[in-house]
Amino acid sequence: MRLRLDIAYDGSEFHGWAAQRGLRTVQEELEAWIPRVLRLSEPVSLTCAGRTDAGVHARGQVAHLDLPDAGDVATTIAELTYRLRNVLPSDVVVRRVSLAPAGFDARFSAIWRRYVYRIADCTPDPLLRIHVTPLRTELDLQKINAVAGRLRGLHDFAAFCKQREGATTIRNLLQLSARRTWGDVAEITVKADAFCHSMVRSLVGALVAVGTGRRDPDWLVGLLAARERVGDIRVMPPGGLTLEEVGYPRDRELATRAIEARARRTLDSPDSPGSPE
Repeated sequence: MRLRLDIAYDGSEFHGWAAQRGLRTVQEELEAWIPRVLRLSEPVSLTCAGRTDAGVHARGQVAHLDLPDAGDVATTIAELTYRLRNVLPSDVVVRRVSLAPAGFDARFSAIWRRYVYRIADCTPDPLLRIHVTPLRTELDLQKINAVAGRLRGLHDFAAFCKQREGATTIRNLLQLSARRTWGDVAEITVKADAFCHSMVRSLVGALVAVGTGRRDPDWLVGLLAARERVGDIRVMPPGGLTLEEVGYPRDRELATRAIEARARRTLDSPDSPGSPE
């Protein structure tokens, strides 16, 4: 029996999603409590849509969990939902538990992930301080939006990623835009089929360099020609970043998408979605 979990968390006190020995992580917190509340004799393993880094938040994280067939599905879901809400610490919430459709894989079935990076470049609101990054220089959002249009589409984002052996850095950037909200907060939305390690915070760092006038737009666009990480791109602090939403295809397309996403993408084969990281 595969269950889908929709999860939100404040990442401030977590060392990211993925389990790490001796460190508090979202995955370990959930995997410690689920067997206890369901009275399971064996440990469980969660697979998530996007492994967030230390300090990064989530409103729309998705994970799946495989359980032995334990009889009434509705009862299991109800018990898990109710009991987790009573035992989990206040900085992580399982918002919904549901029976996953056939072929569903939280990681490989996803067709896009949407992140928002929030920057307080004027007078910071102290009530938002753990979810925004302060900046002393005002951002020109018109400059950011102008260059953002030149970055959207299928590109090799190696300049912005911490590369992993055997992994591709080719991604399809579906949305990149900036707007004002929450008064003086600048929100930069980044949506793609998948992301490689540190890509969002590095991309935002490069956009901030353009938006503050320290770099010109052609410099940023030129980074797409790089085939390895560029050291002078600032990686923005994690506290301003939130995973807002993960998108999936129709149920009948879930299994096919999961197979396609495992294929290694190249710029010569754009129809292959590429493996998410």
